[in-house]
Amino acid sequence: MLRQKWWKIYCVAALIYTCIAGFLGRVPALPIINETVRNLYFHVGMWFGMMILFIVSVIYSIKYLRTNNHVFDIYAVEYAKGGIVFGCLGVITGSIWARFTWGAFWSNDPKQLGATIALLIYFAYLVLRNSMTDMDKRARIGAVYNIFAFAMLFPTIWIIPRMVESLHPGGMGNPALDTNDIDKRMRIVFWPGAVPGWTLLGVWITTLRIRLQLVSEKKQTSSEPAKKNFSHA
Repeated sequence: MLRQKWWKIYCVAALIYTCIAGFLGRVPALPIINETVRNLYFHVGMWFGMMILFIVSVIYSIKYLRTNNHVFDIYAVEYAKGGIVFGCLGVITGSIWARFTWGAFWSNDPKQLGATIALLIYFAYLVLRNSMTDMDKRARIGAVYNIFAFAMLFPTIWIIPRMVESLHPGGMGNPALDTNDIDKRMRIVFWPGAVPGWTLLGVWITTLRIRLQLVSEKKQTSSEPAKKNFSHA
C-alpha cells in the first residue's frame, strides 16, 4: 500500500515545503523583483508541471494513433486538461508577479502573449473534440490536433519570445533560473519541492479524473445491453 502511495505523500510534503519556504524562507535581495522572487516557486513551478502534463498527453495521443485503444484517448485528453489548468494558473501567477515588478497585470509582453496563444490553441483542442459526436472520429482528429498543439508550444513559449526584447526576468536567456536570479537557498526548494510538487499534484488530479471517466464509460457500456433487452421485451 505504501509503495503505491509514496508519490502522493511526497506530493503533499513537497507542496507544504514549497509554501512554507515561499512565504517564510529567505530569498536573495534582487533589484526590481525584490521579494516577489518568491513567486518563482509557484509561477515557474506550475509551468514545469504544465509542460510535463502536456508531454504525457501527447505521448498518449501518439499511442492512440498507433493502437486505436480508446483508453489512450481518455488519458490524452485528461492530461491535456490538467496542463491547461496549470497553464492558466501560470498566467495568473505571472500576471500578479508582473503587477508588482512591471507596474501592470498585463503589458503585452512577448512571453505573456505567447503563453496566451499557446493556451488558446489548447482550448481550441477541447472545443474541437466537443464539436464531434462520433467517438472514433473525435479521438483520431483530437489526437492529431493534440500533436499540433504540443508542437506549437515551442515557437509560442520558448522560441519567438526569446528572439525579441522582453521585460521577463532573464530576457534573452533562461528566465529566473540562472545564478543571477536565484541562489542555492532557492534551488533546494525549487527543484526537489516546487517542480515535483506541482507536477505530482497535476498527475494526482488527472488520474482521479481518468478513473471517473473510465467508471462512467463502463456504466454506460453495461447499461446499453440492458436497454436493448428491455426494448425487445
